[in-house]
Order: sequence, then C-alpha cells, then structure tokens
Amino acid sequence: MLILFQIAVLITLIYLLSVKFLWVYTLFEILSILLAIVLICKKDNNYYKMSWVVFILAIPLFGGIIYLIWGGNRIFPHIKKRLRHSQRDQGMYLVQNLHVESRLEYEDLHHSRQSKYLRRESGYPVYSGTTTEYLSPGEVLFPRLLEELESAKNYIFIEFFILSEGYMWDKIQSILKRKAAEGVEVKIIFDDFGSIMRQGRDFVKELRSEGIEVSVFNPIRPSVDLFMNNRNHRKIVVIDGKVAITGGFNIGDEYINRVRMFGYWMDSGLILKGDAVTSFVVMFCNMWRFINSTDINIRRYIGYHSEPAATGFAQPYCDGPLDNRNPAKGIYMQILNTAQRYVYITSPYLILDDEMLTALCLAAKSGIDVRIITPAKWDKWYVHPVTQYYYEDLLKAGVKIYEYTPGFMHSKLFVSDDRVATVGTVNMDFRSFYFHFECGVWMCGTPSVMDIKRQFNSLLQQSSEITLSDWRRRPLGQKLKQSLFHMFAPFM
Repeated sequence: MLILFQIAVLITLIYLLSVKFLWVYTLFEILSILLAIVLICKKDNNYYKMSWVVFILAIPLFGGIIYLIWGGNRIFPHIKKRLRHSQRDQGMYLVQNLHVESRLEYEDLHHSRQSKYLRRESGYPVYSGTTTEYLSPGEVLFPRLLEELESAKNYIFIEFFILSEGYMWDKIQSILKRKAAEGVEVKIIFDDFGSIMRQGRDFVKELRSEGIEVSVFNPIRPSVDLFMNNRNHRKIVVIDGKVAITGGFNIGDEYINRVRMFGYWMDSGLILKGDAVTSFVVMFCNMWRFINSTDINIRRYIGYHSEPAATGFAQPYCDGPLDNRNPAKGIYMQILNTAQRYVYITSPYLILDDEMLTALCLAAKSGIDVRIITPAKWDKWYVHPVTQYYYEDLLKAGVKIYEYTPGFMHSKLFVSDDRVATVGTVNMDFRSFYFHFECGVWMCGTPSVMDIKRQFNSLLQQSSEITLSDWRRRPLGQKLKQSLFHMFAPFM
C-alpha cells in the first residue's frame, strides 16, 4: 500500500504540473514515444512488450512512469551482482553424474531431451537413487510433512511464499520450537508480500527468541523499488539433506481445508528422499546467501543418501528473473512439443503468451490429447476472466478444458505419456514465467508419474467440461469483461 501511495502521489504531481505547464505534458509525450521505441527493440516476450507499448502510448502522461516502476523484468545491477554471487559455487555441488545421464538416455532417449534442456538452462542435474511420493490434497500431505519434521536430527530448512498464522502453522511451529531447543538448526525464509497481513506484529521476533533463524525475502518498504515486482514464490522444505518437500501448497489453513475461502482447495506436494535432495539444499542456501549477503557453507548441509530401491529419475530445478532463460516455462513447452499421446495439465491460472498458446494449440492439432483443469471458483476475481479469455482459441484447436467445480484448483501439474511429469510452484502465467523465483521437479519413470495421472482422471470426474458450442453462447457481458481484462494480462 505504501508503494501504491507513493505512485499515486507521483502521478498526481505530474498531472498538476502538466495542467499548469504545457511543456511538461509535451515532454512526457516525447519520452513516452521514445520509451515505446526502446521497448519494441528489446529482446523480450513480444506479447508482453507490445501490451506495454499500447498502454504507454494510450496514456502517455502516466503509462511510461507506471512501466518504469512495474514493467519489464529489470533488476538493478547491484541486485544482479548479489544474485550471481550467491550462486558462485553451486556448480561444485550440482555435478551431473554421467552414468545417470547415460542410463536415462538408454532407458528413454525420447524424454531424456527434456532433462538435457533443464540441465542446460537451469544448471541442475538429473538424479537416480531418489524416491518420490506424490501427496494430494493438502490435508493428506500435511501429516506427512509433520512426520518428516519430527524426524529431523541436524537441521530444518523452510522456504515459502506465504507463511500464515493459524492451525497449520501452530502445529509446525511447535515442532520447530522443540527441535531448536534440542539443538537442531532451523532456518526459515518467507516472502514479505506473500505473507503480508497474515502474521502478528511480533511474529519474527518470537521465532528468533525460540532459537529459529528467520530471513524475510524482499521486505515491503515505503520506496519505489523495481525489485518489489519480483517475489519468492518457491515452496521448499529440506530436512537433514535427506528429505525434501515441494509443491503448490503454502503454509496456511486454506491449503489443508481447515478453512474454506473458495470452496474446496485442491493442492499437491511431492516428498523426495535420496540424491536429488542435494539440489534443494543448494536452492535454499543460495537464497539464504542472497537475502542476508552472508556466506553459508553448502557442503556441511549436503547429506548424500542414495535410495537403492528407487526407480526412475528426478530432476529438481529452479527459475528466477536473473536472466531470460525461463526454464520453468521452457520445460512445460518441451513436454508439449515432445508428447506422443497425451498431456494433462492442472493450473490455477491460464494467462498465456503467444508462445505457450501456440504450443498448446499445435500439440492438440497434432493429435495429442491435451486436457487442462482450471478452477471453477477463483481466489482473484480479476484473474479468472483472463484465464477464460483463452478458452475459445484452445477449444477450437482441440484442447479439452475442464473447470474443477468443488472449489479452487491450486495444483500446478503436467503429466504426459505415462512417463514424465512435473510438480512444483509454477503457474501458467506471466508472473511465474518471467518475474518470480520458482521451483519444481521433473520426473521420468517414477511411480509418482502414474499417481499424478490417476489423480488427474479422478479430478475429471469432479470437473465440468467446457464445450466450444456452450462457450460461444456465454452472455455478452461475460465476453466483454473477458476481453477488457485480457488487455491487462501481462501485468497479472
């Protein structure tokens, strides 16, 4: 709110000056045109930058200012330097086991290309020797999370976008407090914006008094800071370097259906045990370094622990706004482009750029069975019309769309051809693909792949299919609202 207040004050001052002095208005007209030209020449997503160009030229007095504050994916050089410095030695711990890579190629040459893509673009290797346990919904995952926290002997790392006080947090905090008293090292990272108005005034102070280390990502301050647009959307739990947990869920009572804000909340998570946990150790330590600008010895937290009974391959990965590689978006497109039979998707949001829309449509037009489940009930009233805006193009291409009628679909899942799947934090929208720090796990040939497929088929039974004929008959007011809100899609 403080940032919005400052922006409002700035815009008001410019408006008053422009009314009094014509040259001020003319100057901003010229600057807006120059900014639009610069933006067109940028190597950026075409749909995103052209939306901003239209906005800037349509409102020349304010459009350029709003773009400079909120637009683009610009990070100040000193922040980029800190980000790179925090990752300076990660290559030492993310060495690809060539035997594992060769075995993946031998067992599944076709899908091994997806792994190679992730390795090249994210820097994170593929592992064998890792078990995966897919758990959904949140109230099924939660007891397992508590069980794993209870098993901690050396350390617990927790990193979430939203950390909200309530029943779920109380159960977790009681374990963390006891473990810290026993000498277990406990570190917590949460995003300040994601957790705003969800915690008491003394929340952090209380945790620190209990021996728990806390770092707040990108605190909200009364300043116009371009980096405020970049949030830490990751969900990571690491225990003793042997167990890692990730998925779509945050810490809050709605995620385990203790409270129902938007009907039944459908979410998911993945528990990993074995070699692949190393990647999550590195992710967390890098983020801790970045936030605190202090060193942390990653090696002491790595607990090499191969699971000999594990089948298949797991490849954790992360993404962020440091560069334009966008592996989180890229792996979704890789799965779509290489599918041979089907791709099933769940996502709370469907805010697509031209590349993703084309990939979905081309897959369906090529005979691939593409199915998407989105929520029938939504958490953001202004986002859902944008999600629905894309339905017609997708339906015409042959994509099958379903809306989850019991409530809010928050899982972010891809599963394809009974062989590969992803579980993680990555929504199908501009914020996840370009602005936020995200993470996920790509799997090939693990039992969890089929668990995800079985759940998807079960969710279809609870969802309402959207047909093209019915969709075209929707009320005119609904069509106008979807078209209007779609104009702001890149900003959501």
